[in-house]
Amino acid sequence: MTTTNHDRTTPAGADGVWIGGEPRVTRLRRERDTDRLRVNPLFEKIFGDARMMREWLGHLIMYSMTTTLSCLRESYFTLGQGLLKMVGDVHGVRVAHDGIEEIRQAMLTMPAHPDIEPGLTRLKAAGFRLVTLTNSPANPGGQSPLEHAGLAPFFERQFTVETVRAYKPAPQVYHLVDQSLGVPPSACFMVACHVWDTVGAQSAGYTAGLITRPGNAPLPVPSLPQPNLVAPDLPKATGCHRRDRDHPELCDAATGQGWGDPWPSVHDRRRAIS
Repeated sequence: MTTTNHDRTTPAGADGVWIGGEPRVTRLRRERDTDRLRVNPLFEKIFGDARMMREWLGHLIMYSMTTTLSCLRESYFTLGQGLLKMVGDVHGVRVAHDGIEEIRQAMLTMPAHPDIEPGLTRLKAAGFRLVTLTNSPANPGGQSPLEHAGLAPFFERQFTVETVRAYKPAPQVYHLVDQSLGVPPSACFMVACHVWDTVGAQSAGYTAGLITRPGNAPLPVPSLPQPNLVAPDLPKATGCHRRDRDHPELCDAATGQGWGDPWPSVHDRRRAIS
């Protein structure tokens, strides 16, 4: 199922009703919960430039999509390791096995952004169901990044793309969540820090919010789905309240104030969020 409404710039209609149905299950992208910027010093150590982390991550996203579109399959970690060597070759840097393993361990043990726990606490207290969906594989015999970050207790499920053997933003990845939870796509609200992820989720029938971490911003292409909610961090996103159902307001992406409350009412929160 795909949404037929791509006008996602307004969180509520004139009657204060959420466009696309009441979100019931909130799904947060795991890579947004943990702070990838903490890995920058390792890229500085290996490549002499911390900005190589963004270049490597861009390649990782692109080539994971390439494998899915080409009907091929390789694990995210294996792709990541190969791409570290490829980026090294491009820039004339030899990437040793020890460096690759150091980055792998750092990715598994990243701390959470400081705003995440307060935001999750607020959502949990409001009665939302919280789950995650990640391109990264499970960590057999070890803790997941969410467990290392101390966030695992907030989530009832941690979904991984390994189950459907495809990477986001393939629609079957998002439908893994709604079908497993037994809710319609329109009941799922996706929170992510990359537009390609919010576009994929919205095209699968979800509503979505974009967290504008450093280096991320909305994509101003009117023909593509626009995030229903844009905020600089999770507490500002969760702080959006419907002050007046007859006068819904738009969100200020810089401050997170005056949203017209894209989150469901207290009654609907009891039923869930993704």
